[in-house]
Amino acid sequence: MSRKRETPAVGTPATAPDRLALRADCANCFGLCCVALPFAASADFAVDKPAGRPCTNLQADFRCGIHAHLRERGFSGCTVFDCFGAGQKVSQVTFGGRDWRQAPDTAPRMFEVFPVMRALHELLWYVTEALALPPARPVHADLRRALEDIDALTRGSAEALAGVDVAALRQEVNALLLRTSELVRARVPGRKKNHRGADLIGARLKGADLRGANLRGARLIAADLTGADLRTADLIGVDFRDAELTGADLTGAVFLTQAQLNAAKGDATTRLPRTLSRPAHWPSGE
Repeated sequence: MSRKRETPAVGTPATAPDRLALRADCANCFGLCCVALPFAASADFAVDKPAGRPCTNLQADFRCGIHAHLRERGFSGCTVFDCFGAGQKVSQVTFGGRDWRQAPDTAPRMFEVFPVMRALHELLWYVTEALALPPARPVHADLRRALEDIDALTRGSAEALAGVDVAALRQEVNALLLRTSELVRARVPGRKKNHRGADLIGARLKGADLRGANLRGARLIAADLTGADLRTADLIGVDFRDAELTGADLTGAVFLTQAQLNAAKGDATTRLPRTLSRPAHWPSGE
């Protein structure tokens, strides 16, 4: 018996303008992030859990029993995680709606391919964004080919997915994303800051002008970015855990994800790209 519900997110081509297929749809997922992935007791998780073992909070219907109270119960890491829609793709497309409880033989392979699918969907998110950026037009043809190739991989068999060389694919796609970043940031006048891979943990960057900056892979954990201008900055891979983004302007920021925002602090004055949502734990200002 399958657990499949009608939804436009499942199986929607990655070229959908609203990127529905690249957003988590937990109602059509078999709780894969709560089972397939491991976590260790820390500030982000209240307990240890090995890969392949269901979280004790996972209910029979694959919903989280403490979803509304994850942060208070010590599971803030769960509120930060984003599968980019990989969960429903694996559940409903790769395995055709057969869940690992009713078909235990599917469990090992399902849990194996989930992280692979997540990596592919994350790449699709970045490539789709790059294709929406007019300054990146010189590489749009290559980006379209990359998107088609990655999308085809996500629709392959579980066995084919298990054999994907994610590291090699990331390296190939990253060259296109880096070129996209350069083309977009070149439109910002003046000299741009380069903090690629920088250790900026706890940095005081209140009101900083970071327009067009290269912040790829920078560690901005607990940094004070209150009122900072991050428009058109390349934020791919930036660690924003507990970074203060109150009043910051991230409109037009390049390669920012929902997971990064979920890990940061902000409020109603934080300006966001229209493709992302204000995290529920941020003060509303009302």
